[in-house]
Amino acid sequence: MKREHDIHCCGSKTHALYDEFICHFPYAVLSVAIGLLLLSFFTPSATDVLVMKQFHRLFHSFHFMHIMFASAGAIQTFFRYSNNYVKGILVGTLSPAFFCMLSDILMPYVGGEMLGVKMRLHICFVSEFTNIGLFLLIGVITGFILRFHVERQHSGSLFTRWLHFGHILLSSMASMFYMVSYGFISWYHQMGMVFVMLILAVVIPCTFSDVVVPFVVAKDGRK
Repeated sequence: MKREHDIHCCGSKTHALYDEFICHFPYAVLSVAIGLLLLSFFTPSATDVLVMKQFHRLFHSFHFMHIMFASAGAIQTFFRYSNNYVKGILVGTLSPAFFCMLSDILMPYVGGEMLGVKMRLHICFVSEFTNIGLFLLIGVITGFILRFHVERQHSGSLFTRWLHFGHILLSSMASMFYMVSYGFISWYHQMGMVFVMLILAVVIPCTFSDVVVPFVVAKDGRK
């Protein structure tokens, strides 16, 4: 018999929030490691104005794509446990909007400040509201298509794991480009601490956005 507190972790069933963090952890380590390697080739100096502008654009591109993936993931999880379309759309928009901001902006900002770097805070939800809204809309639509059409043909865990990895890689790249674009240019001098900081910035928000919030809201509606 299926238990009421089962939740999916990368395509399998589990019973603990702890397992969800463990499930996301290897993907976060791999994606952050790949991101740091790529960043090592392109990190600018403070005087490289054109390169810094390009880093700002890259941050926004990865941030918006992360929001879209997060929205689709939240929709997928929610509709495994509930058919309430109003709640599903709210979860697929509000949860990613908050947790993507936490992952890509707030946690890198706080992490940089804790490591002694003077960071600048840039909240895209305020200055890029139209772009964020459109990417959330596309994410919700994509989530519905993935849940009710694509997953019927690709129900294996490999398909789900690739989606998880894509989401987490986008999150890690957005966090890194924000970190460099808004103050932490000489990050390589503290690479070990940056590595740990970015893993936490990816694992915690993505787990809550992808799994915890959609699951809790869906289950709460069925009580």
